[in-house]
Order: sequence, then C-alpha cells, then structure tokens
Amino acid sequence: MGLQIFGKTKCFDTKKAQRYFKERGVKFQMVDLKQKEMSRGELTSVISAVGSIENIIDYNSKEKDALLLRYLGSDEEKLLKLIENPLLLKTPIVRLGRLATVGYCPDTWKNWEIK
Repeated sequence: MGLQIFGKTKCFDTKKAQRYFKERGVKFQMVDLKQKEMSRGELTSVISAVGSIENIIDYNSKEKDALLLRYLGSDEEKLLKLIENPLLLKTPIVRLGRLATVGYCPDTWKNWEIK
C-alpha cells in the first residue's frame, strides 16, 4: 500500500505535507476530503494508529456540525458524523498501511520505511 494524504486543498499543513514528500521523491496519493470522504475502514485504521477518535476531530472547524460533535455521547456517533462530513477531520491525515499521523509530523514521517 502506498502513502496517502487526506486533506483539504486550501489547508496550509496539507500543502506542507505534500511538499515534504515531493522534496524527498516519495510518491503519494492525495485525497481531497471536499471531494471524497474516508471509508469507515480507513477512519477506524487511522483512529487506532493515533490512539483516539478525539485526536482526529477538528473542533475548530467552521462546518455546521463541529459544535454538535462536542455533545455526541459515543465514539460510534462521532465516527458516523465524521463519515458523513469529512471536513470535520483535522488535516492532513497521512497514512501508510497501519501507520498514520494527524497534522504536520515530519519527525514521525522520517522514521517510516517508505519505499
């Protein structure tokens, strides 16, 4: 499986992540969350890699459902809302197999064995 960057085209950190990998000659697949949402399997894989669903939620998002996420009781309800509206995710989400990061994390990426 190759490297994937899930993000928003106007997100500064997403652009920095793309530049980081381009400068190192690493091929990646860019997935614009405004055009395509993450699957349930992709989201659960990222959540297990980063430790908690709370680590991937952008509570400062300008999306109308951002405030609602604070009041949803279970992680399952939050997961369903994130699948429905991927713009509520922190970006970029960089994924390589079972490894994943949220945000700009070059110190972590340099330790990944990317082929």
